[in-house]
Amino acid sequence: MPGSPDAFPTIGILGGGQLGRMTAMAAIRLGMRVRFLAPKPAGPMEGLGETIVADWTDPEVLLDFAAPCDVVTVESEWAPAERIPPLALEEVGVWPDPATLHVIRDKGLQKATLSEAGLPVPDFALCATRDDAFEAAERFGYPVVLKRFRGSYDGYGNATAADADELSAGWERLAEDDGLLLEAWAPFVRELAVLVARRPDGEHVTYPVAFTEQRDHRCHAVVAPAGIEEAVTEQARRVALRAVETVGGVGITAVELFEMPDGRVLINELAPRPHNTGHYTIEACHTSQFENHVRAVLGWPLGDPSLRVPTAAMINVIGRRTGEATPRGLTEALAVPDVSVHLYGKREVRPGRKMGHVTATGTNAVETRFRAERAAELIHL
Repeated sequence: MPGSPDAFPTIGILGGGQLGRMTAMAAIRLGMRVRFLAPKPAGPMEGLGETIVADWTDPEVLLDFAAPCDVVTVESEWAPAERIPPLALEEVGVWPDPATLHVIRDKGLQKATLSEAGLPVPDFALCATRDDAFEAAERFGYPVVLKRFRGSYDGYGNATAADADELSAGWERLAEDDGLLLEAWAPFVRELAVLVARRPDGEHVTYPVAFTEQRDHRCHAVVAPAGIEEAVTEQARRVALRAVETVGGVGITAVELFEMPDGRVLINELAPRPHNTGHYTIEACHTSQFENHVRAVLGWPLGDPSLRVPTAAMINVIGRRTGEATPRGLTEALAVPDVSVHLYGKREVRPGRKMGHVTATGTNAVETRFRAERAAELIHL
């Protein structure tokens, strides 16, 4: 039986970036074999299992890739899991289900699905034309947030418009043939994130609520626990689980949230795979998000998601130049106490590209984040 703990399974990963890398490392630690399929060479997947570089939209390529696997998973919602031929699906589990990926990868469909389920989301409009966008912006009031329906992530495909001129410029840059998603600005107190690990049979565990800080629509810092009121914590966990169940998430699903001034939480976005906001779990939790993702897609017992340290802080290491990556400052960063450095093996650096992350653990959230920031700042790739 695929995923049986009586044999060492093979896990297939569609994608070759850092999320696939860290998922593979968790699987290898459990004795599994790993296969990667990616459309182009990628440094993060080098040296970890079998790597295949080919047209991953070709059903024959996907059939050959999936055939030796017990389960296939994805490192991003844009991986073409839906193109895996039915013949392979008879023998191989594919999680998250392609139907889940279909809902989440389209930001407009995702938002509409959550709203129709009665989940709390900011006011939004699916704008097919520029006039639709201007009408929605006037209704909501400026500023508004523009999001490309498909392919928006890490600050790419998003924009904030403070007035009509910025909305017009954002439309020109982001709108596709079917328009774009426009959201009312949420005047949040802070941003939060909750990870849910869920098996195909519905068994699940929920990670601590984490505080997240964005810069230029890109995650900069994560601190866990979030240091918020217990009522907000429970609401965030409850809303996150309902959202994951609504889209049928299997494996890790990340739920990004806004905490509003009145104590409500609103859903910002979902991601159906391990997530940047959960990298701290490698050092800080009894079971990392990556291990629980592997366990979940195989239908194995889920591990304890709770913190094993009082607090943890994660800071992303972001590219600041264009060129070949070099490990400048790495030894200095490693000298910072109680800090773990993760570099992703990307050979080329460019401004804004995620090249790695640093996690610090400790007893005081402010001091722990200071050490993480200090170590990340020392690294110049």
